[in-house]
Amino acid sequence: MRRIWTLIWVVFVFVALSACQSVQPDASSAEQQVVVGDLAFPKNRQGFADITVQDLATLLQEYPDVTVVNVHIPYAGNIPGTDLTIPYNTIGAQTDMLPDKESVIVLYCRSGAMSTQAAQTLVKLGYKNVLEVDGGMNAWTAAGFSLEQ
Repeated sequence: MRRIWTLIWVVFVFVALSACQSVQPDASSAEQQVVVGDLAFPKNRQGFADITVQDLATLLQEYPDVTVVNVHIPYAGNIPGTDLTIPYNTIGAQTDMLPDKESVIVLYCRSGAMSTQAAQTLVKLGYKNVLEVDGGMNAWTAAGFSLEQ
């Protein structure tokens, strides 16, 4: 009988403590996505959002205030509307060229590998609204868009 009361007491304490703890989400909705106007892109586990070339085309047309950065080396052309060219492996040392850490920054390269690395770097440095173009310039041209040389 004593064991039953002890077990009941342990369960009661566990339930009471669980109920008293405040439930807090891991991050707010705004921290889990990159919002540009009426568009929202969910962040991946690495802290940046992956976007398609169709998403990029929409951003370039409707939200020209986003900063678009080509991080591919060696230079192989630009997607029209590109604001900056910064090599992916030096972006961490060239943040003075970028807008503030709250601004939306879109990164691309030729295929996506270099821009993924650059996005990881920026997130580690505290940038909050980083977008990375899946497939990069290869996907852009495959979708029928042209590059600037």
